[in-house]
Amino acid sequence: VQKPMHVMFVIFVEAKDLLRKPTIKWFKGKWMDLASKTGKHLQLKESFDRFTKIHTFEMHIIKAKENYAGNYRCEVTYKDKFDSCSFDLEVKGLFSDSTRQTQTPILPIKSLGSHKQEEVPEVDVWEILKKARPDEYEKIAFTYGITDLRGLLKRLKKTKKEEKKSEAFSKRLEPAYQADKGGKIRLVVDLADPTVELKWYKNGQEIRPTPKYIFEHKGTQRIMVINNCQINDDAAYSVTAGEEKCTTELFVKELPVNIVKVLEPVKTTVNERIELECEVSEEGAKVRWMKNGVEVPTGVRSRYRVKSEGTKHWLIIDDATKDDTGTYSLMATGGTTEAHVQIDLKPLKILMDLQSVTMLLGQPLKLNCEIYPGNVPGRWYKNGQLVQSSERISIMHRAKNHNLDIESSTIHDAGDYTFVPEGYTQTLSAKNAIWINFADPPRVHLEALNVQDNTVVIVAGNKLRLEIPISGEPAPRVVWMKGERVSRTFADHTCLTIDIAEREDTGNYKIVLQNEAGEDTASIKIKVVDIPDPPEAPLVTDVGGDWCTMTWEPPRYDGGSPILGYFIERKKKQSSRWMRLNFDLCKETTFEPKKMIEGVPYEVRIFAVNAIGVSKPSEPSKPFIPLAVTSEPTTLVVDDVTDTTVTMKWRPPDTIGAAGLDGYQVEYCLEGTDEWILANTELTEKTRYTITGLPVEAKILVRVKAINAAGASPPRTTQHSILVKEVVEPPKIRIPRHLKQTYIRKVGEVVNLVMPFVGKPRPKVNWLKEGQPIDKTVSIRNSDCDSIMFIRKAERKHSGKYELSVQVENHIDTATLDIQIVDLPGPPQAVKIEEVWGNNVALDWSPPKDNGNAPIIGYTIQKADKKTMEWYSCIEHYHRTCITISDLVVGNEYYFRIYSENMVGLSESATATKDSALIVKEGLKLKIPEYNDRNFTEPPTFTQPLINTFAIAGYNATLNCSVRANPRPKVIWMKNKIPIIDDPRYRMFSNQGVCTLEIRKPSPFDGGVYTCKAINDLGEAQVDCKLEVKAFVPEG
Repeated sequence: VQKPMHVMFVIFVEAKDLLRKPTIKWFKGKWMDLASKTGKHLQLKESFDRFTKIHTFEMHIIKAKENYAGNYRCEVTYKDKFDSCSFDLEVKGLFSDSTRQTQTPILPIKSLGSHKQEEVPEVDVWEILKKARPDEYEKIAFTYGITDLRGLLKRLKKTKKEEKKSEAFSKRLEPAYQADKGGKIRLVVDLADPTVELKWYKNGQEIRPTPKYIFEHKGTQRIMVINNCQINDDAAYSVTAGEEKCTTELFVKELPVNIVKVLEPVKTTVNERIELECEVSEEGAKVRWMKNGVEVPTGVRSRYRVKSEGTKHWLIIDDATKDDTGTYSLMATGGTTEAHVQIDLKPLKILMDLQSVTMLLGQPLKLNCEIYPGNVPGRWYKNGQLVQSSERISIMHRAKNHNLDIESSTIHDAGDYTFVPEGYTQTLSAKNAIWINFADPPRVHLEALNVQDNTVVIVAGNKLRLEIPISGEPAPRVVWMKGERVSRTFADHTCLTIDIAEREDTGNYKIVLQNEAGEDTASIKIKVVDIPDPPEAPLVTDVGGDWCTMTWEPPRYDGGSPILGYFIERKKKQSSRWMRLNFDLCKETTFEPKKMIEGVPYEVRIFAVNAIGVSKPSEPSKPFIPLAVTSEPTTLVVDDVTDTTVTMKWRPPDTIGAAGLDGYQVEYCLEGTDEWILANTELTEKTRYTITGLPVEAKILVRVKAINAAGASPPRTTQHSILVKEVVEPPKIRIPRHLKQTYIRKVGEVVNLVMPFVGKPRPKVNWLKEGQPIDKTVSIRNSDCDSIMFIRKAERKHSGKYELSVQVENHIDTATLDIQIVDLPGPPQAVKIEEVWGNNVALDWSPPKDNGNAPIIGYTIQKADKKTMEWYSCIEHYHRTCITISDLVVGNEYYFRIYSENMVGLSESATATKDSALIVKEGLKLKIPEYNDRNFTEPPTFTQPLINTFAIAGYNATLNCSVRANPRPKVIWMKNKIPIIDDPRYRMFSNQGVCTLEIRKPSPFDGGVYTCKAINDLGEAQVDCKLEVKAFVPEG
């Protein structure tokens, strides 16, 4: 065909023996289902001839374009029978003759079955895509109608890999399968070894046998049947046999929704109910209703209602109008059906026509007529001009009756009156004549205004158009006056217009009418009302924890209308959002806002309300903070009483609030009086207070109040009166548990002992050591309730028994403390070698002379080879004073030394044997040659110096050097000539003369000159190097 030509393909299906309509599908290429592409350029239609038993299926292509060219296919199915036919469409250039090309193949019922298409060979798009170059993909997709090319290529990428020859499968799965939604599919593989275990997978998840997935075995074939295919079955499937695997893709096509029952045309009249009914092939299908190509609105306020039940769909119009005439269509994925709806007017019947009327001037005019149907509206015209309703003219429509009433007719009301029904060409007309008196004096008809006391009220800002009926012939001259001057003058009408009414327009207006017959005057008062002025800023008089009390004055100007009430708003000071507090008007000028957050500053404002509206807001009040007093103090008890004082103590309130707590106020009252006397002129922050200056043996009541910014809390009062008289209490020392046994401390530690006691009046305290006064190095501090012994630096001479005595008058209580100051013990005495035999040495020694004021708990024995003189521990925590050392090396000569140990630690020095023990082989006499001792001592010498180094910031760096010296030198590291001591960023190692300094995660500030210095008794040596730390710069 040539573009833009209309193309129609028609398929006839003979169905003499079919019980129901066969299913037809239209395809372009191999994959594209055209049921989902219906619309403006593609339409699918179907019909059935009951006499010939032939189904007709049509596909219309509107204005064919070049991209519509390609291979098309039609498939017809009925139960287990199937038939198809295909055809090619070629679109060429423009043409001048608009004709249609039609292809009409006939598919007889007898041919339905396992029919194979012979005209056009089946095309495998998968094989074409596999063999094609990437630049040919789009051309292939265009030719075969592939819409989702990107998704197809992703799946092709998975299946495009070359398959190796399989040892487990003699026949593998196909690269892809296709199934209709709701249908079933069989996936078949042939096994080379039937005994191999087989597993099926869907998207990597193993498939178990279910009614949906059925596994079958036929010889070497293994079959998986998928029943009732749905969209979620569109996935990648794989099967594994041993270690081998083959995969495939399953594509599930959605079936189009076809039109089963088409729409039928409707012809009716206005105000009738219209129902358009259509039936589709699937329940719950989504369809679209269109009117003249535009989708029908079906919202809540729409005149159209849509209803569906099963496969049936309805479009309902309850009260049809002439505007509802048009072509209505229903669009589904498998086709479109349309029908024309024609709505005509009902025939008009005139039951009573208009009658001509003649009347006197000033008399009421009434015109009426009756028509059928009664619900038809209409319009009244006078001399061709539309008549509008007003205060003088009334237009009414009740059922069939249409009335036009004019209360008091004037000369201007004469003319031709016509009633025109809406939507009809017929009209009803009448003539009205009015008699006129030639000498009619002017008259102002203020009663027609229907206002009280001739006062017109207008809201400020609105437009005032005041029309006052007058009479008189000839037409009188009208003059409007306000006060003594002429305000507005008009020649022939009585209309006063104020475009924007203001307060200044309030006043008395005078109307003067004059003609040849006389003169008439009248006065009318115009009152302009407005919203009131805003009130003054409110005043907050009282504040609570979550409330406040506010007052204000009424506004100075009420707008000409009484104040009905007030609205109150509040906001947080830092916020800009105001919140309305009352929705019912507040009639008073006081209000109590509640539910505020304690401690947050607020502001309030007022709106005045009259009958006109709400005023502007007042200025905000001064900021205020809701604060609440604390709860009363708790647990008020007597702590101490003397002859002139009473000491009270209490606990803080349970609830303090945002205002905090400034302090406490203490008051007392003598028993028998009601006068409370303030005990503290200034607030006390402590929870203990002593009331002084009280009379001896008086009885008082005491109360305490908590004070904060919100005021004083409720008082806490003692339940019973208090006698002001000191009571003697015998002394009692309360020895702490850890002091009931010997108190042990090391030499140099701090001794701080607190000995609490009770007693009244204040007891006398005395300390003795072994019956003698204590040393001046021991500090004693006494108070009313305890005594403290303090020794800044303990010495062994402070050991002993200390006696504490507490005395009140003739009552005495004593306590004894045992203090033991311990130190490191001295070394053992008389260490000697008792006997040497084989590889054993017997040692003997005496306990140390000084045990450090603590029992000796053991000894540590060490040995050293005479060649190296390096000491090694043989045994630790040994309790006896003699021992046998075994497993010594034959031929070596040993020295031994011993440390003593108590609870403090090892002695500072050890006692060594004067002689050495030589381990000789039994049965041989060793002749010891005489050698001259060589001096191996030498000063420090660096055999490997430090090297200048570069380091990266954040990564550990090390500096290494080696030194030789005897005796072993002391190694000191320095940075910029400053020794490095106890710095956690540096770690120092020394092993066999190799000295190492590790700098942990250096920064640029760790750069500098580092020095390693070695010192022994014979001299010293040092080496230097420079370390530079560079910042780390990441790549890119």
